[in-house]
Amino acid sequence: MTLQQLEYILALDKTRHFVRAAEMCGVTQPTLSAMVQKLEDELDCRIFDRSTHPLVPTEVGQQIINQAQVVLYHVNQLKENVNTQKGSLHGQLNLGMIPTVAPYLLPRFIANMKTDYQEIGLKVSELHTADIIQKLQIAEIDMAILSTPLNDPKILEVPLYYEKFVAYVSPTAPVYKSKTISSKNMPLDNLWVLEEGHCLRSQVFNFCNQQQIHQSSVYEAGSIDTLVKIVDVNGGYTVIPELHIDLLSAEQKNNLRELVDPEATREISLVIRHDYVREGMMNAVANSIKKIIPAHMLDARLKKFAIKL
Repeated sequence: MTLQQLEYILALDKTRHFVRAAEMCGVTQPTLSAMVQKLEDELDCRIFDRSTHPLVPTEVGQQIINQAQVVLYHVNQLKENVNTQKGSLHGQLNLGMIPTVAPYLLPRFIANMKTDYQEIGLKVSELHTADIIQKLQIAEIDMAILSTPLNDPKILEVPLYYEKFVAYVSPTAPVYKSKTISSKNMPLDNLWVLEEGHCLRSQVFNFCNQQQIHQSSVYEAGSIDTLVKIVDVNGGYTVIPELHIDLLSAEQKNNLRELVDPEATREISLVIRHDYVREGMMNAVANSIKKIIPAHMLDARLKKFAIKL
């Protein structure tokens, strides 16, 4: 068994096609097919079911593919550790980011990384929290930025910043007359929230102490920007993160109401597997984030210290 063979089966799993997998790996199709066949013979099992089109992994094959992903992840970790000791910072970075953070961080984050860390190849995937955890576990992504805590012993969390929630209220809504809104006594009538799968949805329901939600009184949307537009047209109110305020017009900002008793906030962290070793890469991401987030929101430790693993 060789690392090259593991790379071949990962390419084949990604493309589900021998010719395209060979092109991805820079070899001929017969070479890739022979190497995959040799690995299957060595393991005495079929990794892929060739009778289907496109081909798919067998049940045991999927387990082999998942483990191969982790093995190659650790190989890359070893290489990066050596590079770190040499003081160099380059390589590929696969980063996950939740949709309720991406609009505020991603545009400037990409620009910062391109300017400050030109030798890092960056790939960012916008993913829901459950998908991020799953992809971290199989080492398909290197790290992620999302709302914490996750309460997962296999994942290490490094807090980046803390963000308040505010209410965005239509002038036609009864609560518009209030200067503040109690987060634990928020009325559910005409409350617009994100659809299932967004961590922000559960956070809203958690801090308003509503365990049982009457579906008839809750309306769902796919993005925060959509929620704001729905309120503008249809009335009611929604809850948005602090960083979204800068995206509002001057007129829309008149519709903001502070959430109090208690203040509603979320913690945004950089998360990794516990076996992650690319300390320099983590600091590159953190440094780029620090240029975007207002100082008063940054985690106090992040302001003073570099990340140490």
